[in-house]
Amino acid sequence: MYNLDMEKVRAIVSEIVGKRTVDTIAYVGCGASKADLYPAKYFLTNVAKKLRAAHYTANEFVNDTPDWLGEHSVIITASLGGTTPETVKANEIAKSAGAAVVSLTHTQDSPLDKSSDYTILHGFGESYATMQHKMGYALALAVEFLQQTEGYGKYDHMIDGLNRVFEASDRAAASCRGQAKLFAEKYKDAPVIYVMSSGASAEVAYSTSICLMMEMQWMNSGSFHTGEFFHGPFEIVDKDVPFILLMNDGKTRPVDARALTFLHRFDALTTVVDTKDYSLGSVVPADVITYFNPIFHSAVFRVFAEELAEARRHPLSLRRYMWKLDY
Repeated sequence: MYNLDMEKVRAIVSEIVGKRTVDTIAYVGCGASKADLYPAKYFLTNVAKKLRAAHYTANEFVNDTPDWLGEHSVIITASLGGTTPETVKANEIAKSAGAAVVSLTHTQDSPLDKSSDYTILHGFGESYATMQHKMGYALALAVEFLQQTEGYGKYDHMIDGLNRVFEASDRAAASCRGQAKLFAEKYKDAPVIYVMSSGASAEVAYSTSICLMMEMQWMNSGSFHTGEFFHGPFEIVDKDVPFILLMNDGKTRPVDARALTFLHRFDALTTVVDTKDYSLGSVVPADVITYFNPIFHSAVFRVFAEELAEARRHPLSLRRYMWKLDY
């Protein structure tokens, strides 16, 4: 129910590296799926000594296809329903260039599934943990490609974290309902909400803003990296302006803490989702904890989004344009 199929991940990676020399892993998707792929790219960028990592929104990859794309590339794409046209097209372009294509989707026999060389089917609605499986599989593939191509000294620690983090994220989500209800009542009529984070969770802040707030709640929102907070965004801080800070445990915590200190200094309306409060450190080894924050942030804030939708009487599934128009 909770854990990933790591044997399948290892088998896919083993088959790919057995057939080709891999020098580049690129993650390609749109919206929330793009954001779910980012922690894997962040991990590889930080720890790989030879393996190159990249991250694209699919339509840009399609229209400005990188020159390095070819037989030494692995393209990992994601789409929950497997029907995102730009991502399906990215699969086709990658395969035509000779790259190996691995897709992550919830839907078997979808266009994304059919257009890839390998597909990993992930859960979604079964639990808050399975909602993070797409993100988890992307990270697991990154870890395994790194181990099988150049080796990784903290491989066992990453595997230990991957084996334990999902069940723990489900418990974290279950424990935050009261805080989420208070958040929803306080901000249900807010004219705008800003979201920020750092490290591997930077794009969780991004997807929280563009997907959970703008797409699913039609609320004005913006997101930024907490490292950029003092290079522009802090000028709008005031006691009536709402901020959500997804606070990390691990190496980028000082970046988040600096921003939080400023928000408190000027009494800004601040909601903090801190993975320390949900005991991420009790299930993930300290030397790799940086890379597991996004799984907890995503699981916990999904509950916040559900409570906000309830308070606003605006279901998360409601759309004005998406799936209704040609665009």
